[in-house]
Amino acid sequence: MQQNILFDLDDTLIHCNKYFHFVQAQFADLMTTWFAPFGLTKQAALAKHSEIDIAGVQIVGFKSEHFPQSFVDTYRYYSALHGRTESADEEALLWKLGLSVFEQETEPYPYMNETLESLAAAGHRLHLYTGGDPDIQKRKIEAAGLQRYFRDRIYIRLHKNVEALKEIVRAQKLRIDRTWMVGNSVRTDVLPALSCGLHAIYLKQELEWDYNVLPIADAKPSGAFLTLSSLRQIPSAIDAYLTQG
Repeated sequence: MQQNILFDLDDTLIHCNKYFHFVQAQFADLMTTWFAPFGLTKQAALAKHSEIDIAGVQIVGFKSEHFPQSFVDTYRYYSALHGRTESADEEALLWKLGLSVFEQETEPYPYMNETLESLAAAGHRLHLYTGGDPDIQKRKIEAAGLQRYFRDRIYIRLHKNVEALKEIVRAQKLRIDRTWMVGNSVRTDVLPALSCGLHAIYLKQELEWDYNVLPIADAKPSGAFLTLSSLRQIPSAIDAYLTQG
């Protein structure tokens, strides 16, 4: 029985968070150097940045300018807190550092192609649903060679939530009982899918963004709700569920 399978992109099909963590580590090094006289620790700088970053995402969504701005806003917070004069050159350096995360290589997760090929060969209809700046996401999709699997079924949204997912399901006329959402984010993939009554596969990653982490113990799935650790587990897991059903 043909299924509609929506895949998230970042940290589901291709690596993303590890590059953010790499850039954040450089940010923390700069902050502790500049604010050394005030005893600022890397842990404190990263915690404040996470707080500012998440608050901003909830307002503006996944705009590319938001991440470098969160570096600058954290810098300004500590400058005001300690009475340190702000430097335009330091802010420019932070802005450039924040943007550099979007220039990193596109690296697929293991078994990406094999998994997508297996699902397509089984007759399933594949969709790609990702959050972010359209130009940046399109560049990643092209670099990873994903158009051949998803064709015109690629949806990019600045805000990735229940409303956005419902709009896609409605516009594409997807049957709820034959539609799956696969992703690493509890916030933007799993919980919206369950809220829409879709099947959900939580592809749990070791390195996760705090924004994506929410409790799922109270989730009440209408269909399948699976937690997997590798892309290569997905075809057999879906096949097993359909066979049992």
